[in-house]
Amino acid sequence: MNDRILIVEDNKALAKLLAKKLQSALELDVDIAYTLNEAKLFTARYKYFLSLLDINLPDAPNGEVVDYMLTKQVPVIVLSANIDKEFRQKILKKNIIDYVNKGGMNDVNYIISQIARLQKNRKHKVLVVDDSIVFRKQVSSMLENLFFEVVSVAHGEEALAMLDVHQNISLILTDYNMPVKNGLELTYEIRQKYKKEELCIVALSSNQDEEINALFLKQGANDYIKKPFSKEEFSCRINNSIESLENIQEVTNHANRDFLTGLYNRRYFHSSMNDYIERLHDSVEQFAVAMIDIDNFKKINDTYGHDIGDSVIVALSEILRTSTNHNDMVARFGGEEFCMVLKNINRYSAPEILDRILDKVRNYSFELAKDKRLKFTISIGATIYENNSLNEAISQADMMLYQAKKSGRDKLCFE
Repeated sequence: MNDRILIVEDNKALAKLLAKKLQSALELDVDIAYTLNEAKLFTARYKYFLSLLDINLPDAPNGEVVDYMLTKQVPVIVLSANIDKEFRQKILKKNIIDYVNKGGMNDVNYIISQIARLQKNRKHKVLVVDDSIVFRKQVSSMLENLFFEVVSVAHGEEALAMLDVHQNISLILTDYNMPVKNGLELTYEIRQKYKKEELCIVALSSNQDEEINALFLKQGANDYIKKPFSKEEFSCRINNSIESLENIQEVTNHANRDFLTGLYNRRYFHSSMNDYIERLHDSVEQFAVAMIDIDNFKKINDTYGHDIGDSVIVALSEILRTSTNHNDMVARFGGEEFCMVLKNINRYSAPEILDRILDKVRNYSFELAKDKRLKFTISIGATIYENNSLNEAISQADMMLYQAKKSGRDKLCFE
């Protein structure tokens, strides 16, 4: 179900243009009201993700529609041709998202980008760290108005504990002067565990010392906002920070993932596993390495074509992905060859999981045409890592895979 937006604008040409652009660019359901009374009828019928409001309507010339929408808990972006600075500041003091001038296509494009940003913000969780409960509530409210999920704590120690509990936090806003652990100390400790491409940090402080600003950035903060700040500055900086984080993660994800299956590629597999093995130093934790190959894959390609061959590869990748937990590692090494690591497991449990994967593949088929389905099988070679090198463990699993192929395929050979 698409998000629904209400446009309240007495300029019919502009309202229809906005609706058309929003529907085309963002696949939104859009309703148009030309008066406050019409808007009331729409809000009685539908629940809205957002409203775009003109503040000078025939039956509400003084911005009454804004107050009405806010009482209905419908988020508001104001559209206005009024450029009076005092009036603009008065409206911005209300709990609205933004105030946009009606000046032309650039403003329409800005509105589209702003709404797209709000939709994406719902996927992000933000941690606010400040010892002032009043300021925490103020900032939390501004963030929630930008559609972020928000948690808040009073100082650095609580923030570090919260990061352990909420591992999907995208952004941290931290004050400088706090008891127990100040913002600089918190930033330093966070950067020991999380890189900039994993977690964004924005410092908020009324400290006038320019050196503090520089120190925050040197310790790994992504941005620094001086108190007091305007709602518009805050919104722009926060949205820019989240967008930069998303862009970095998208580039990183493309570099680390196989283009066809979405699984990790060989390069990332080796990088990640070498880090994992380094962390396991002096640990008793074991893991299994498995090499997996689609049986008679050349025959599938030759008989049905490469598109069907790709479909088989994608189908297997999904089986492997759903048969392992989030800590395990599944990678496509190339062609029909995959490598899987089952973490924190012993030589008795690993074969059970791998045998279940063999069964899932045996029982899987997909439709080629009406009344015609394709089935395929795989072979697996696996071993338990025993303080040798990663390459040696992969080579051993590869030897076991060769044995599985040689002894008839569709089976597991485990050493």
